[in-house]
Amino acid sequence: MIKYIALLRGINVSGHKKIPMAELRDLLSKSGLENVQTYIQSGNVIFESSESDTAKLELKIHEAIHTYFGFEVPILVLKPEALQQIFDSCPFPQEKKEKSYFMMLYSKANKDIVKSVSELSYPNEEFLITDNCVYFYCAVGYGKAKFSNNFFERKLKVVATARNYKTMLKLLSLSS
Repeated sequence: MIKYIALLRGINVSGHKKIPMAELRDLLSKSGLENVQTYIQSGNVIFESSESDTAKLELKIHEAIHTYFGFEVPILVLKPEALQQIFDSCPFPQEKKEKSYFMMLYSKANKDIVKSVSELSYPNEEFLITDNCVYFYCAVGYGKAKFSNNFFERKLKVVATARNYKTMLKLLSLSS
């Protein structure tokens, strides 16, 4: 069995796309995933499967949620090693890293668009775009930031889902 982490984008936010975690765990278990665990309400799932193709797992989870709950949810499935690599590659010093957001990209953005977006700046905000993540730090807090997950999705024309430092640590711990 291979251990995986599934990141669901945009569920249980402001009353939209409500998915109770107990129902999600049950649904995914009935879909053939094993040892399904969830962490907090924002769409973090740790599970095991004999399937080695993450795209097939993403589709399986997406279809199960769409069929059962009736709405679309973008799914990103990663192996713990891939999430660890994203976490370890954060360019910020530890003090900033602990207050950073990791916006995992569901696909690689066009390099010309990345170059253009990388030239943008706002005071007290720093970011770095890689092939699989936007690392984002804001001195005044995410809620007051000009940049956001939605901003980067629009500008880069790719789907992304954000997790803070503490959530990343917990997901790595639960999947180890």
